[in-house]
Amino acid sequence: ESDGVVLPGVGAFADAMRALESSGLIPVIRETAASGKPLLGICLGMQALLNGSEEGEGVPGLGLIPGRVRRLPACGLKIPHMGWNSLTPAKDSPLLAGLPADPYVYFVHSYACAADDPADVLTTTDYGVTFHSAVQRGNVIGMQFHPEKSGRIGQQLLENFLTLTQTGVG
Repeated sequence: ESDGVVLPGVGAFADAMRALESSGLIPVIRETAASGKPLLGICLGMQALLNGSEEGEGVPGLGLIPGRVRRLPACGLKIPHMGWNSLTPAKDSPLLAGLPADPYVYFVHSYACAADDPADVLTTTDYGVTFHSAVQRGNVIGMQFHPEKSGRIGQQLLENFLTLTQTGVG
């Protein structure tokens, strides 16, 4: 009966999906997505929104945003990607309202989402390679970074999500 749902996550993809399955939360998450209520996946929560991950081959994701999660490639930079990096908007969204150009947010991850449909990409980030750092398909939104650790920018993103729970996504 909530106005929106946040799916957080830290850890490994396969373990997280098994925990969601055993707790009975997968149908609840899918119902939330189908209801049109805003659903926000953060970090591993974002990865769970996709079809699957290289980190847990054979374990399906929620499939709410078509795509796969892939290990960040060796590109001369430290893996895991840990620290501050900028977002480059790929499309307009009320979620990004009030942010400065190229806002900095905090990342901790070794795997990144690759949405199948470019229309689902909300932001990209460059860390030796360009990856999809935020995605949005209708009311389903994912952030690879941690808004709760991203200072004023993260606070604005979370406030924007709260606004979406009151006004709707579209």
